[in-house]
Amino acid sequence: MSGLTRRRWMAGSAGALGAALLRGAPVGAGNLHLATFRFEVTPPPGHSLCGGWIKPAEAVDDPLEAIGLVLLGAGPPIVICAVDWTGILNESHLEWRTALAAAAGTTPDWVAVHCVHQHDAPLVCAESARLVELHGDLPRVFERDFHRRCLDDAQAAIAAALPRARPVTHVAHGSAGVEAVASNRRLARDTAGRITRMRGSSCRDPALIALPEGPIDPLLRTVAFYDRDEKIAACHYYATHPMSHYGAGRVSSDFCGLARKRRQREEPGCTQLYFTGCAGNIAAGKYNDGSAASRLRLTERIHRAMMAASAALRPVRIARVAWRTAELHVAPNPALGPGALRELMTKRADALAPRMRPAFKLALMERCARRVPFVLGALHVDDLAVLHLPAEPFVEFQVHAQARRPGKFVATAAYGDGGPWYVPVREEFAAGGYEVEFAFCAPETDAQLRGAIDRLLA
Repeated sequence: MSGLTRRRWMAGSAGALGAALLRGAPVGAGNLHLATFRFEVTPPPGHSLCGGWIKPAEAVDDPLEAIGLVLLGAGPPIVICAVDWTGILNESHLEWRTALAAAAGTTPDWVAVHCVHQHDAPLVCAESARLVELHGDLPRVFERDFHRRCLDDAQAAIAAALPRARPVTHVAHGSAGVEAVASNRRLARDTAGRITRMRGSSCRDPALIALPEGPIDPLLRTVAFYDRDEKIAACHYYATHPMSHYGAGRVSSDFCGLARKRRQREEPGCTQLYFTGCAGNIAAGKYNDGSAASRLRLTERIHRAMMAASAALRPVRIARVAWRTAELHVAPNPALGPGALRELMTKRADALAPRMRPAFKLALMERCARRVPFVLGALHVDDLAVLHLPAEPFVEFQVHAQARRPGKFVATAAYGDGGPWYVPVREEFAAGGYEVEFAFCAPETDAQLRGAIDRLLA
């Protein structure tokens, strides 16, 4: 991390406001332009995957990409980027936003960076890496040289894209139901309502498979930008953990990334982006047994929904674009104790995951102590809005956002700054389970996040 980025990190975010602020402008004829960029972020052989506690990279089934757009002409440039990684957390996330902002000629609070959250992919958190490196027998969380090259490539990709920016005159949105992909992970409960088992990303337990889908958001949403009648960028949003299987050391963008790549081949002149929505409690376990055949089926179902949502697009001329931001200050989960977490990291007889995950909890606690906020954003294009949220929120937050604008189109991209890990709704803390165990923020974060969403969409 550069000295400038570290100073910004220690002081807080670079310029975002605690109260949501609408910033943008009416769009005059010929004023609005769009530049798209992409670069590869595939880790080298031997690189840690998912933070280091699963098998490291041995082979590449398909390459990982970072894909983004720069919107010019409605105030400072707006940068939005989706990365085929598990997560980018805390000061590393600010490092990404700072690097992309510098390349685009804007400031970090006008930049949104999201991970798709595939697990056979890197997980980057500088603070956690420093804590892990104090224990010489643990694998690295990520390789700094590789990460630096990715940031250099990001800046080069944006620099190359800006001179090729095209006029953007129209916008369209569409949605379509996704069949037999998403299912709620938190349905198996005892008589007191506590979670007994989790139906995860894949499942072979007939009793868990037989449970209903549970609360999900069944729609895939698409927002597309046009240069008159030519579609030049399409952003797709859907809420599910995007893993069919992982842990064999085979790097892949998995079924959501594979569906996106298929759409890219079908429409080579239109840049395709995919964002994972509020999927903290949503995965494909009801419909996925973890086999290679299941990956293909899930890819086909996501692709089919992308096609259907795209068929519903009806471009309209853009009149106004605005970018709205809000800061979120969170408190750490009171169940976390720093002394106990540090002790867990020393237990050499334990598996890697129980020893390494405490470093990510400690990183969030240190961040909270420094009062470094999370920056949320919302892109408003006339009547449609796209939310940009941190962490792994439960799907209820996405449903809440849509209810705030009845009759209007709202899409949600989560998995921005991943520092908090899971963000359950408050009532689920008493139910326990995996997501609650790895919810690093206090239950009060529920109300804070809903309040920030309300301000962004007001």
